[in-house]
Amino acid sequence: MAGNPKLHYTRGRGKMESIRWLLAAAGVEFEEEFIEKKEDLEKLRNDGSLLFQQVPMVEIDGMKMVQSRAILCYIAAKYNLYGKDLKERAWIDMYVEGTTDLMAMIMVLPFQAADVKEKNIALVIERATNRYFPVYEKALKDHGQDYLVGNKLSWADIHLLEAILMTEELKSDILSAFPLLQAFKGRMSSVPTIKKFLQPGSQRKPPSDEKSIANVRKIFNM
Repeated sequence: MAGNPKLHYTRGRGKMESIRWLLAAAGVEFEEEFIEKKEDLEKLRNDGSLLFQQVPMVEIDGMKMVQSRAILCYIAAKYNLYGKDLKERAWIDMYVEGTTDLMAMIMVLPFQAADVKEKNIALVIERATNRYFPVYEKALKDHGQDYLVGNKLSWADIHLLEAILMTEELKSDILSAFPLLQAFKGRMSSVPTIKKFLQPGSQRKPPSDEKSIANVRKIFNM
C-alpha cells in the first residue's frame, strides 16, 4: 500500500471532504476509489478493510485508517499542520471542533425534508453569525497574526476556510459583519496548494444534488 494515500468513499463531500481539503492543502497527491453502489461498500466490509464497518477509510503509510477525526489528526501531524507544542495543538483542536460542529449542521441539510431543511438553514445561519464566526473573528483580532494559531498555516485555518465556503453556499454575504474573516478567507484562498484545490477540475467535490443524495441513500440503506 505504498505510494499516494487512497481514499475510499462516495463521490460526495460527506465526512471525507475535510480529509481531501487537508491533504490538498498539505500538497499531497491522493487517489480516490469511489463507492458507487451497495456492493462496493459490502466488499470493503467483508474483506476486513473497515475496522468499524464504516467509511471514510484512507489507506496511508501501510494502514487502513478509519474514523474521520483519527485520519485528520494523523494527516495534520504528519504534514506539520498541528502546531509546535501541546498548547498549540489544544487550540487547533478547539477551533477545529467548532468548525466541525458548524459543518455537521450543514452536512445533513440535503437529507432533510424541505420544511425541516428551511428551518435548519435559518438555524445554521443564526449559529454561524452569533456563535461560531464571532469566535474566529475575535481570535484573529487578539492573536494579531495571519493565522489562527502560532504564525503558520495549521489544520485550524484549513478547516475554517472550508466551513466559511460551505456556509457561504447557504448565504453568500454571511461574512458581511466579519472584516477579519473576509481578509482571512482571501489570504487562505491564495495559499498555492489551496488555490489549486479551489480551481475547477480539482478533487474538491460540489454540493450534493438530488441524484447523488438518492445514490447515497441506496448505498447506506438510509
